[in-house]
Amino acid sequence: MYAIVEIAGKQYKIEKDAKINVEKLDTGAEGTVVIDKILLYADGVDVLIGQPYLKNVNITAKVLDEVKGDKVRGIKFGKRKRHERTLGHRQTYSRILISELTVR
Repeated sequence: MYAIVEIAGKQYKIEKDAKINVEKLDTGAEGTVVIDKILLYADGVDVLIGQPYLKNVNITAKVLDEVKGDKVRGIKFGKRKRHERTLGHRQTYSRILISELTVR
């Protein structure tokens, strides 16, 4: 049993008891999230496809903590100027645990 959901403009494939990193959520650490943008739900026998979203599927998740992703390096370079600058960025993610996946 799995579902394809949209969280903060990105799509994720989720299953029950799965831990995934999503874009930082406003709930903070140790909160709960109800995911309402479900695009697809499959349980092995039936496949439900939303147009655009499903209304009869409920997914709740618990926010475990906030983590930082891998460092992404960038570079600024000025040709013929002998100027070079290295930049780095680490994105903050919310790690969530899918606790319940039910169909009404």
